[in-house]
Amino acid sequence: MRTVRDDSGALYLLVKESSDSCKVRDPETGEETYRDRDELELASGESALATTARAVPDPARRVLTATPDERALGLLVELRERGPHSVRHLLDATDLCESDLLGVLTEFRAAGLVEETRVLGERGYATTDRADDGLALLTDE
Repeated sequence: MRTVRDDSGALYLLVKESSDSCKVRDPETGEETYRDRDELELASGESALATTARAVPDPARRVLTATPDERALGLLVELRERGPHSVRHLLDATDLCESDLLGVLTEFRAAGLVEETRVLGERGYATTDRADDGLALLTDE
């Protein structure tokens, strides 16, 4: 399986190829079509598996790739359902040590899933719309 790109820059998965045509699959819709071989080029640096992952909507994919384990996922769900929360509250209410909590929150911030806020005058965190959308997709809401 390889990733190819057409003239417009759209990415496809190469399913089959012959001397003059290629069967390609749109990673987002799953639709398979035949294209002239001359219209396509190999997308260097694009993993076929990463291209395949585009079948998962971007907000959900962002949550999945930024969440290293179930505790981190639970933290994100907690912030969405009952947040925002102060850092002090999160340390008291979860089984994460300070280092682990701040590490996960830093990863979530880098992924655009949480943002820093003030909660009762203390530093805290709240989910972003991107996290809310991703979690809604994952929880069938």
